[in-house]
Amino acid sequence: MNDQQSIDEECCTMTSESTPLHVNTAHGRERERRNRSASYGSYDSTTITNITYPYPLTLTNIIATSPPATFDSTTTYRSSSCILSTLSSASNDDISIGPGNSGNGGGGSSGSRSISISAASTPMVSNVTKALENGNINNNDGRALPPLPSMSSQQSILSQLPPRHRVVHSDGSSSTGGGGGRGRNNNNNNNNRSGNDNDNNKSLSRHIPNKNKNNTSNNRNSEPRTKRAACRHSLSSRIKISTTLILLILGLLLCICIIAKYFILLGPSSSKRSTSTSTTTNTRHPTIPRNNNNSNSNSNNNSNNVQNNHEGQNENITELIEKQKSRRSKAEGLFDEMGRYVFEDYDALPTFSNFLPGVAGIYGKPVWSFYVNRGQGISSFGVKSKDFPIMEFHTANNAYQDTPLLGFRTFYQGHRGGVGWGKSDGESFLVEPFDPARTRFAQLYSSRNTQSSSSSSLKKNRKDGGKMKIPPSLVPGAEEAANYPTRSMFIGSNEMQIREVDSVHKIETNVSYYTLPEEDFGAFVRRTTIANIDDKSDRPLHLSILDGLARIQPVGGKLNYQLKTIGRTLEGWMGVDEADHGTMPFFRMSTEPADSAAVVVEEAGHFCLSYIESDEKEFLPIVYDTSKVFGRDSSLTRPLGLFDTTIEDIVAGEQYGSAKTSSAFAAARDVIIHPGQSITITTFYGRANSITDVPVIARRIVQGGFARYKLSRARELVKQITEDVETKTGNKLFDGMVQQMYLDNSLRGGVPVLLGEIDDISQSLSVDEDSRIKVYHLFSRIHGDLERDYNDFVIEPTFFSEGPGNFRDIAQNRRNDVIINPRIGSFNAKLFLTFIQMDGYNPLSVEAVVFTIDDKNECDRLAADAVGYADGHRADREALAGVLCSGSWRPGQLAEMLEKQNIFLMRTLPELIDNVAASAKTSPMAVSKDGYWADHWTYYMDLIESYLQIYPDREEKFLYDELLPYFFSSRVVRPRAKKYVLSRSYNGQWHHVRQLHPTFEDSSRLEQMRHYVNDSSGWYKTEAHYHHNKGGTIVKSAPIAKLFLLATVKFATRDAYGMGIEYEGGKPGWNDAMNGLVGMLGSGMPESYELKVLLNYLKKAAGKYRRRVIVVPEELAALIGKITDALDELGDGEYIPPIQTKTTINKVPSDLFQYWDTVATAREEYRSDMISLSGRVIEYSSSDVIEIIDRWICQVDLGIARAHTIGSHGFEGGDELLGITPTYFSFNVTKWERTGEMSQLGHPLVNAMEMTVGKFPLFLEGVVRMMKTLDKEHATSIYNAVKKSGLRDEKLGMYTLSSSLVGQSYDMGRMMAFSPGWLENQSVWTHMSYKYYLELLRKGMYDDFFTEMESGMLPFIHEKNYGRSLLECSSFIASSAFVDPTMRGQGFLPRLSGTTAEFLSMWVLMMVGPSPYFINDETGVLEMQLVPALPFWLFRHDPTAVDNKQHSIRFKLFSSIDVVYFLSQPRNLFGVAPEKYEIGLRDGSKIVVEGPTIPHHLAMNIRRVVFIQYIVAYF
Repeated sequence: MNDQQSIDEECCTMTSESTPLHVNTAHGRERERRNRSASYGSYDSTTITNITYPYPLTLTNIIATSPPATFDSTTTYRSSSCILSTLSSASNDDISIGPGNSGNGGGGSSGSRSISISAASTPMVSNVTKALENGNINNNDGRALPPLPSMSSQQSILSQLPPRHRVVHSDGSSSTGGGGGRGRNNNNNNNNRSGNDNDNNKSLSRHIPNKNKNNTSNNRNSEPRTKRAACRHSLSSRIKISTTLILLILGLLLCICIIAKYFILLGPSSSKRSTSTSTTTNTRHPTIPRNNNNSNSNSNNNSNNVQNNHEGQNENITELIEKQKSRRSKAEGLFDEMGRYVFEDYDALPTFSNFLPGVAGIYGKPVWSFYVNRGQGISSFGVKSKDFPIMEFHTANNAYQDTPLLGFRTFYQGHRGGVGWGKSDGESFLVEPFDPARTRFAQLYSSRNTQSSSSSSLKKNRKDGGKMKIPPSLVPGAEEAANYPTRSMFIGSNEMQIREVDSVHKIETNVSYYTLPEEDFGAFVRRTTIANIDDKSDRPLHLSILDGLARIQPVGGKLNYQLKTIGRTLEGWMGVDEADHGTMPFFRMSTEPADSAAVVVEEAGHFCLSYIESDEKEFLPIVYDTSKVFGRDSSLTRPLGLFDTTIEDIVAGEQYGSAKTSSAFAAARDVIIHPGQSITITTFYGRANSITDVPVIARRIVQGGFARYKLSRARELVKQITEDVETKTGNKLFDGMVQQMYLDNSLRGGVPVLLGEIDDISQSLSVDEDSRIKVYHLFSRIHGDLERDYNDFVIEPTFFSEGPGNFRDIAQNRRNDVIINPRIGSFNAKLFLTFIQMDGYNPLSVEAVVFTIDDKNECDRLAADAVGYADGHRADREALAGVLCSGSWRPGQLAEMLEKQNIFLMRTLPELIDNVAASAKTSPMAVSKDGYWADHWTYYMDLIESYLQIYPDREEKFLYDELLPYFFSSRVVRPRAKKYVLSRSYNGQWHHVRQLHPTFEDSSRLEQMRHYVNDSSGWYKTEAHYHHNKGGTIVKSAPIAKLFLLATVKFATRDAYGMGIEYEGGKPGWNDAMNGLVGMLGSGMPESYELKVLLNYLKKAAGKYRRRVIVVPEELAALIGKITDALDELGDGEYIPPIQTKTTINKVPSDLFQYWDTVATAREEYRSDMISLSGRVIEYSSSDVIEIIDRWICQVDLGIARAHTIGSHGFEGGDELLGITPTYFSFNVTKWERTGEMSQLGHPLVNAMEMTVGKFPLFLEGVVRMMKTLDKEHATSIYNAVKKSGLRDEKLGMYTLSSSLVGQSYDMGRMMAFSPGWLENQSVWTHMSYKYYLELLRKGMYDDFFTEMESGMLPFIHEKNYGRSLLECSSFIASSAFVDPTMRGQGFLPRLSGTTAEFLSMWVLMMVGPSPYFINDETGVLEMQLVPALPFWLFRHDPTAVDNKQHSIRFKLFSSIDVVYFLSQPRNLFGVAPEKYEIGLRDGSKIVVEGPTIPHHLAMNIRRVVFIQYIVAYF
């Protein structure tokens, strides 16, 4: 590569091809894209010839100046945008960066941006220019128009290949090339076939020219800039040619050796068998071809030698580079050319489940879907929730068994030659692709001889003398097993594909699935591509095909529970109607199956529409009568109906769909596929509100190229999300995992979009600066899936789709929103602070914000603007105004109401949404349920700290200047006298005091909420969810006051020994498997450590802003006064318990017990007063607050000291001697008195008089939370102790959630019901493990962190043990404590967890540093600096680049700014700021900043994002 290539090129090559959903004018761009899409009557692929598919050519931003008419090698082009993002079609891995031209030479001035364009890159520019001139590229967002290139043309075939292989010629056409051995001919050998979607009908091999040859030709036509450059170029070319020849010769010799060794090992018979099938598949054993034990082992060994560069300890350069290579090698073979994760022989691997994201775009209606690695993958799908299935929801254990039979199936009646199927004069067959009976299980290959020898080998292992006989049908012979088809699964970010290569019948079958995006109806799409891979040109393949769903469920209300309990009875309601005879079945029940006086007639139904893509205009007939396919085989194992009846006869005959569960098979009759060609059957499964909607949907989906375009859009939608954190390091696995983690984090916490951007000014301001801008989170849902079957997910089938989530989940997964998109500002922090209740708790379920417009005149204005002012539009105008002013709504609900009321808009729907959002106000929405979690309040500080990482200059304004309401819930916590009950122990041997049913619904609160019901809708107004005082005014406080209230209540909730925070609200803390701890009067140290963090922050803030006061309700001030009095009475005693032994009984000292009783009583009195607050307030000065907090911190520290003294205990003993903090305590009431009342369950109620402390084994959570309060030295000491404790799983190199729990009481919770090593019982719970790793990184323990990363974190763990994609996290990993050794190290409960939030926090620290924005102590102004923490082995190495640019890492900052780090020499980059920055602005100028920090004005512009193109930092 030319050493003079500009730095700007390096930055711009990373620019994405699409715009993120939520940056700048994101909503507007999505609006324009949808408007363009909706305007097409047909997706005729001939409309655009210069746009490649499925990777559309785009421009980043705008091109301010037209390029010169002609280019030569010396042309210098200045632009205000990063046009070079479109100049290179090569992968980022192929690009090196040389010094820039700014300021010297090339005619460039010091302030301008100079980009050199070689002749090789010129055609791409001309191609872009042509596209712009033809109107084929949108000038605003640079996104390609929807129409597709012709799939029958060479251009369209090439465009299906990934960008790495694409070369653009001088005539504007594109081709592909290998490069790095990646270009492959599409022959019939299975090993050489890509995992592509097989849209093409012909072989691609003749269309793939050599990329290197093409580039060489272009370089040969280029004029060198100087003679020196020409000599250097010539010498470089000769060296490259010589090196290439040597490598080719060595490679050839190596291949000969391998082939010879293969023939020697297998012998003549094996050789012959392999040769006979070589045209289609490799007959290797069905194992994962990615086992990399040696690489992983080397990584672990080398990690111990990593030295911290800031200590001046650098390793040998060669050794460091070798480490880079060893870590990169693991990614080889894990991905296909499209970047999808590959599983070979997927159905023979250990079982796993997964799901498609259910993302259909802002203006799309999603469908949920789950899949497993069995059968044809998809195990269930439907709309909204598992109560509304199209294919019945099954939990994972059932799905693994049922999916091959009850899921998607395909049957071929085929022949080659002769006159028809089943005739004696031809070669006929009936075959089922992906048939589970032909799975390539490893056991089938344990013997390579005959079946009898296989049986003999089994007999040898039997203790009864080998009397058992194996039926021949269960153990196939070696020849038969060797001919079993090979199968692969390709997991993409928004698609899943499976492939089978059948070497016997010479058929390759590819099936891909995706959710239909960006339509006003939801559908799940299946594309089945069938290829004739016979190499004999005179043997066309004649097929009749059934392809579809073995069991489809009708529409009939909520069905999930009923299908599993009264499934046979339900069939009485079932039936099949037809919108068009034979091709448009409509599956629905006659009425909803309810035993009720109110009968609901079912209008909606499920549809199934299918066609062959080369003939979209003709729909295929659908076979829905299951008995016609399977006969009387009720197990659906064998298609008995196809044994003696042709598919054509089945289609022609009668079908019956009443009173039974139907199928949905598309039938293609007598299709002829010539060798090397293929056909694709595309089928849409979805839900329609009426049978009359089905023909309308059918007309939409038959437009030319519709299915292929929608697949490309499905891919692009997820790419738009994940490119926010696009990362390019030396490890592709790590890069892929960053984006996958971000996607999964977004699916649980939501993808933020900005609404209300109605002018140019709003597009550069944050939410805090412009009240018109509103943040709305899309695509969120609770983490329910096949393995988390206990959670009921909801994915609303509307535009702007979203669903509710648990408070903890949403709070954690939105932690990094403001860091990734600064324009969100303080939205999340204020949203969750609003959820603080007066009692210190919060609601459980968080929903999307709602919009309201109270001004009737504003509603009228918006309605008139949207539908027009003419008299003829009066009805629509009044209807829309009524909708806007009738109460609260969400964007998706607004769109639905417009559709139901047939309101015709003069403006587009996106424009209406933006306009009404700008005028509306938003309100948080949440729902309380059956208790209060003790840890939820601990996540407020995470949100605040993230906000202050970007906006430290707005801290005072955030804390003091805005008033937030208190959330009002009808659920309250009972006083102790109403929840302490006397009951028998679990074994019935003794009585003990437990805390049961601690919360209840307060009828007086419900009555108060009923005062705020909307008369028109019958729903609660938003005011109903806010706390009011006696005068009816909503109670509000500044964030600092709400935090002070929170600290007060939590300090008053410490346990009787002053150690942990009591679990008195009915739920435990983060570890919800300790559910029994609530009944044991338990408490938790994690919350005490978080209380210390909160108190320290309040003290710091009060000291920093001493002129400000904190204003609180007088009821809270009364509680503070009672706490102060109790502390005065307690005195200064430390009450440290005696040194512990195994027999020590820790009785709570009477003084501490009296203090606890007094403060708990004061807390209960405070709560009883909250229903009728007086409305009066009390002011606390900063000095008063500091004095109070100092005293509280002292008490918290004393409690921590007592906890350490009492300690923990483990099964093997010794853990209590390591100085590791305990996590939980229980309190046993040893003396009590009855109150004379009974609980609601008939238990006597009691008052506690005396208590003793119970302790538990070690838990990792206590360590994690404690480390937040320690400095690096003490954290290192704790880390070393934990490595020696029972929390360390040495065999896996990971940390378990707890040490051994053997011998613990079942009273502690459900975790005791699980086997050790499984679920929360001593497994590796990845969320808590990642929290632990994050604390190591936060403390600057870089060597320890990266050492742990290599054994305990994705993607560096062993992929064969993990059992699923290394890019996707699991909630837990079975530890070495689990009884079954084959399952140790395997991951379970996939993807949506808090692990993703912890990893993204690590990513921010690694790439950006802990405090990118800070206030300069000397000047008092805002500045910026990047202080990454990156090991050298993560850098990319390019030996062809100049010395100071050979090692680089790239990433996206703030979703859109390209950042490149250059490392001058091999070393670890741990906590070191750059020596120099180069900052490229979007107007084309470039600014160089010498030194480690970026000055104020530039820092502000970077935070506004829109002004900055790239940042290059030199280390």
